Amino acid sequence: MRIGEFSKRTGLSVDTLRYYEKEKLLTPQRDFNDRRVYCEADIRWIEFIIRLKDTGMPLKEIRRYARLRAKGDNTMNERLEMLIAHKANLEAQIEKLNAHKERLGDKIEFYRKEISKKT
Repeated sequence: MRIGEFSKRTGLSVDTLRYYEKEKLLTPQRDFNDRRVYCEADIRWIEFIIRLKDTGMPLKEIRRYARLRAKGDNTMNERLEMLIAHKANLEAQIEKLNAHKERLGDKIEFYRKEISKKT
């Protein structure tokens, strides 16, 4: 598929896709006219990049992961370690956010009680 269709399927702008290519996060095949050609594997890969980004992995680390992936299966252990570390960071963030959410809930309940006393 061409870049326009790939953009529609992934929800990313053409400019973002070109930026990801420039950053070597995405390496589409090229046709005989040197136009980008994307496949289903590229869709799965970009979805994974988006997931890493959405879960807070820094772009620098995503680049490192992409470089390791490009080197092949001999980097699987290092990629696994990166993902384990990222998951641990994500779990810590979730725990912290849940604690903040609980404290906010306490404050909301306090205000509701105070307001109901006055009415």
